[in-house]
Amino acid sequence: MSTFTIFLALIVVVAFLLVVVIMVQNPKGGGLSSSFGGGGTQQLGGVKKTTDFLDKSTWTLATVLLVLILISNVAINRGSDSVDSKALEIDNTAKPLPVAPAKTNDAATVKDSAQ
Repeated sequence: MSTFTIFLALIVVVAFLLVVVIMVQNPKGGGLSSSFGGGGTQQLGGVKKTTDFLDKSTWTLATVLLVLILISNVAINRGSDSVDSKALEIDNTAKPLPVAPAKTNDAATVKDSAQ
């Protein structure tokens, strides 16, 4: 396994954990749920320590995800070519474009053959 593959697996796992932690959290603001009368019932079942843990874990996982993405850039295999782009390569085998044949007056030729 290459280093990039290991980073990619870690990024997928951390992203999945981040989604799970975000989905577990209770909505806190005055979003759509509070405008339909659900604002008071959401506060009854909430535990302060749980929300603190979920907030800290969300920020931690987001930071870890960002760091893994930035570090994985170093692990990408770029090959051994010194040319950065294929557009910069010089192609010595290029042939000149063929010249199109001169156009003849087709209307005059058709008229002459019809007589």
